[in-house]
Amino acid sequence: MAVSPTSRTTGPGELLQILRDGAPRARADLVAVTGHARTTIGSRIDALLRTGLVRTEAASSTGGRPPSVYVFDPGARVVLAVDLGAVHLSVAVLDLAGTVLAEERTVCDIAEGPDPVLAHVNELGQQLLDRLGRPATDLAGVGIGVPGPVQQTTGRPITPPIMPHWDGVDIKGILGRQFGVPVLVDNDVDLMALGEHGAVYPEVSHLLFVKVATGIGAGIIANRTLVRGTDGAAGDLGHVAVPGGRAELCHCGNSGCLEAVASGGALVRALRAAGEEVATSADVVDLVRRGDQRATALLRDAGRDLGAVLAGCVNLLNPSAIVIGGVLAQAGEHLLAGAREVVYRRSLPLATKQLRIVTASTAGRAGLLGAGRVVADHVLAPAAVDALAAAQTPV
Repeated sequence: MAVSPTSRTTGPGELLQILRDGAPRARADLVAVTGHARTTIGSRIDALLRTGLVRTEAASSTGGRPPSVYVFDPGARVVLAVDLGAVHLSVAVLDLAGTVLAEERTVCDIAEGPDPVLAHVNELGQQLLDRLGRPATDLAGVGIGVPGPVQQTTGRPITPPIMPHWDGVDIKGILGRQFGVPVLVDNDVDLMALGEHGAVYPEVSHLLFVKVATGIGAGIIANRTLVRGTDGAAGDLGHVAVPGGRAELCHCGNSGCLEAVASGGALVRALRAAGEEVATSADVVDLVRRGDQRATALLRDAGRDLGAVLAGCVNLLNPSAIVIGGVLAQAGEHLLAGAREVVYRRSLPLATKQLRIVTASTAGRAGLLGAGRVVADHVLAPAAVDALAAAQTPV
């Protein structure tokens, strides 16, 4: 993640930002890149070596003693990433470069409330760390995505529609006391957007990530930066009215919302009304994969409703990629076909000239990758590294 000019420091943390790309560099290379004196670079390298975030390697040599090079060590610390959905919980341990080292996914009903759910997060997190043999001191931070708006200054959910009993809950404080490290809380789809963008589309400047599961939401990347909005509500796609859509009552109190007619929950209700025994979005996907005509037709129609709303987003934001993830996106091309059909018909030709509408490529890990990324950027920020280096400096 790029460091803004106002956040740059003159300590070892600044030097680490150069090394975070993983390329080994000799001391002379770092002198040339930074313009600092060799002695200054030497003292900063020594400080980084003490933190363990940088290690020394021997460079290849054509003769004589090989020179030493310095490389970022992403395995020095680990991050706990949590993706909390309406009916699932995924927990993973990642290194500081975003590589998943261990992962666990389980069924979890968010409506049970924060106490049992966060206790489950703590339990799974500790189990994964134990499985990897990583002590508590190796944990750098925890990142968690939740399916609702989050106040950035506090990390507390703000009147989340599908998270009963979670409004204003101090998730940062609860998990911070359990793990003893910094905790960052964000909207789950925002983290998915960051995860998919960083892992698959780093060259794309404007991207929209859409999660279609029990609910529907979007994460917006503009100029390679996540757009959260004034109160963290940017991307609440599920509560945009479908143009010309059915007047289905939504749990938000309005009618005709995209979520009320095209989400996994909406398809479950429609199939139940038709006599099908389904309980979750995964059951809908299973029916589609088995060739059920009614489920397939409903999913295609849901894609068209999604496309009707996305067409407005395309005209407004002009992204070059729309990535569709979530459980319903796992049912093949039916959802995407419906969405593409309407988007390309109703959006301006100039806005769709370079547009791709694709399925997520991160195999359900986008939220975990995004959570790991925001924590790594936080704990490896120049000021944070400078503080760590100062704490490691011999008296």
